[in-house]
Amino acid sequence: MSLRTAVAAPFRQEGSREMGESAFVVALSLDRDWFSPDQAKRLVDVAASEGMVDRADGELTVQFDPNEVDVPEDFVPDESILQERSTFERVLGALVEAGHDKQEAVAAVNTLQSNLAVTIEAAAVLYAHRQGIDVQELADAARLEL
Repeated sequence: MSLRTAVAAPFRQEGSREMGESAFVVALSLDRDWFSPDQAKRLVDVAASEGMVDRADGELTVQFDPNEVDVPEDFVPDESILQERSTFERVLGALVEAGHDKQEAVAAVNTLQSNLAVTIEAAAVLYAHRQGIDVQELADAARLEL
């Protein structure tokens, strides 16, 4: 399961698109027992760096509709979501969330990279675009990495 699911859960529970950062941390660490408080704070950092939440004056505002994210009852996030992902990993995540097979997407991106002689990030963005997935923010990040 994904970072998006873990981020959406507290907002769904709260029934709001805004909540205090401390309430978010409590929801993930004490209410759900998914992370330690320090890990939950790290999740806020990662979610903010990926544009999933805006952070201002101790308040978080989710940048997607949390009600559109399915949070299964037995969902428990993996600690790997606490790591910042590269642009390639983020594009690949968007592809997988849109229903594409991960291995097929990686193979197609590798083929594009080889055929066009571009970076893996550029190839991933192009592939996602061709699949109809909006990755404009990630395209901008890939451009900055050139």
